Amino acid sequence: MSPVSPVGFVHLGSYVAKLGDITEGYRYVTLARSLMDRVGSRESAGEVISIGTQVRAYIEPLQATLEYHNEGYAASMASGDIVQAAFNTVLICSSSLSAGVNLQIMREKS
Repeated sequence: MSPVSPVGFVHLGSYVAKLGDITEGYRYVTLARSLMDRVGSRESAGEVISIGTQVRAYIEPLQATLEYHNEGYAASMASGDIVQAAFNTVLICSSSLSAGVNLQIMREKS
């Protein structure tokens, strides 16, 4: 497998989920995440995590996805991908608001 294979699988999973088969899309996202760990390349980890977490939010509790976005932010910053770092930050804020996180706590974190 190529170091960018996880990116392809996560986008495929996102597209399949968008077409209505969320369970199958989730399977591709999970595959992308395990491939990312197996391939060992972390340069595209921020993208894989941010896109994959949007699909995971339909299967897993929304509160659990907040940690995934934090991990995606850290991975993006480590690889120098500021666009994905910013995208993960936006998703942290919007998901936190949707999950009902106290706004005062969110303000203190930022």
